[in-house]
Amino acid sequence: MHEDVECVLLDEEAIRAGIDRVAEEVTKAYEGKDFTVVSILKGSCIFASDLIRRIPIPLELAFVSASSYGSGTESGKLKVNFLPAGNEIEGRNILLVDDILDTGRTMRTLKDEFLALGASTVKSCVFLDKPSRRAVEFDADFCAFEVEDLFVVGYGLDFAGRYRNLPYVGALRPEAQARVARSAEQSLTAQAARS
Repeated sequence: MHEDVECVLLDEEAIRAGIDRVAEEVTKAYEGKDFTVVSILKGSCIFASDLIRRIPIPLELAFVSASSYGSGTESGKLKVNFLPAGNEIEGRNILLVDDILDTGRTMRTLKDEFLALGASTVKSCVFLDKPSRRAVEFDADFCAFEVEDLFVVGYGLDFAGRYRNLPYVGALRPEAQARVARSAEQSLTAQAARS
């Protein structure tokens, strides 16, 4: 798995420092306020877990499932699989947490949805920001790191469901992308044939 990574962009020490900084910013922003951290699954679960353990004020935790990639590297149509219950949203201050802010479509859609469902405020916090890929106007309120337009994996970020468990963030080798994409396609074809 490590051999599929072309270069390490953020090692474990850098990641810890970035999360510490963001946790301090979030703590200052929400001190004295009730708020709910909403982790966008699956990619943000590692970042959200590490982040909330560094926030020394009361908070609630909820999850939403949204995906737009599948096995490719291009952002596709957004699928929101479930939202927290209405009582977890209505009248609450919401902090949406995601692994990466890429096109901005996921965050924009979810922010609009949470506001429409009665959230008092909705802010965003991302582990990585890739502004060169933005397709809609959206800026994160809190961001740990900005990255170049590379396909990155590790620390929750995946390619076709793989590499999330790497303890660092790295750029995936193009030949690894091609191999994993072929494998994922073959798997889907085999599943479809069995159906």
